[in-house]
Amino acid sequence: MFASRAYRQAARRSFPAIFARGGTSNGLVIHAHDLPPKSDWHTILPAAMGSPDPYGRQLDGMGSGISSTSKICVLSPSSRPDADVEFTFVQVGIRDGSIDMAGNCGNMSSIVGPVSLDEGLIKDPRIQLDSASGIETAVVRVFNTNTSKMVHSKFQVTGNPPRYFPDGDYEMDGVPGRQSKIVLSFIEPGGAKTGRTLPTGNPVDILTLPDGSTIEASLIDVSNPGVFVRASDLGLPNIESLIPARVEGDPELKVRLEQIRQAGASMMGLDPKTESVPKIVLIFPSQITQQTHGLNIKCLALSMGQAHKAVPLTLALCLGAACRLAGTIPNQLAVNIDQADAIVIGHPSGRLDVGTTVKNGQILSAELHRTARILMKGEVFC
Repeated sequence: MFASRAYRQAARRSFPAIFARGGTSNGLVIHAHDLPPKSDWHTILPAAMGSPDPYGRQLDGMGSGISSTSKICVLSPSSRPDADVEFTFVQVGIRDGSIDMAGNCGNMSSIVGPVSLDEGLIKDPRIQLDSASGIETAVVRVFNTNTSKMVHSKFQVTGNPPRYFPDGDYEMDGVPGRQSKIVLSFIEPGGAKTGRTLPTGNPVDILTLPDGSTIEASLIDVSNPGVFVRASDLGLPNIESLIPARVEGDPELKVRLEQIRQAGASMMGLDPKTESVPKIVLIFPSQITQQTHGLNIKCLALSMGQAHKAVPLTLALCLGAACRLAGTIPNQLAVNIDQADAIVIGHPSGRLDVGTTVKNGQILSAELHRTARILMKGEVFC
């Protein structure tokens, strides 16, 4: 009798969820109708991920102790004429259990279209057939509520009714194996949080830090806001060997980078206490970029206070666009971009391509390629 009552009590604290990988991230994907009102998300969602966890491991939930795997996507059908589905991204703080909905996640955006199709959220899916290859693809129009921006997701499908087909031969750095390609097109991504691609109107600004020192930074808002600084301006020796582990092992450097990020946030009109936006990116000197064939620019990014092992996807979009904006620090340090159809970004796990369409200084769209896979469906307990 006692066990039965305990089980019923536990069952009331569970909800259906999908555990999935999107790009180089993974997390939970949840139907909005399976959650309580948004005002109650601050308790149920962190608990599902295993936060707060003072040990930083999220052992008691679905997270795994790093920012790129402490993510949640909440989906619902859209009533907008230009969208099929609406998507709210939630970043869960590992140690403090906070929930942050200030920005989007490009990596997790790649799973939204496939799950929306497979879960029946799209009434009339747009299916295209390539007569030459016989491959069918679906195009799902996603409205991201965090940024009020549109993302078009194109991916391979099979069967009748059509379902996402993950098998393929596309390989992306940071993920083992090969799968089918997902093409994400971010429509008019400029000014996602501030309303302007260059929030201050300047390609380069001077930030003043608490100790009175200054540093140049480019403050750019495309898909998600970023603070871009020259790695060489940090006064570090041997910056060619600057990798995430080295950053994580240097508490003084992390404090300084957070001070730079917060100063940039304030100048952009954003709350400096919000960890998820803006993010800070270190740009390597051109001569280091040129040491790796085919790269246009090389970076190291921080997300939620941690050095990222790859690069946050929306930040890659922002960096790719910044390379096309005259006078910005990324534009100054990028190499061979005049001949490049897409910007090839080097990051700690490899590289990725970002295509941008720019007209009269305005970013019309940004495009990149990902893979994604549904890993598990079931009930998550919190």
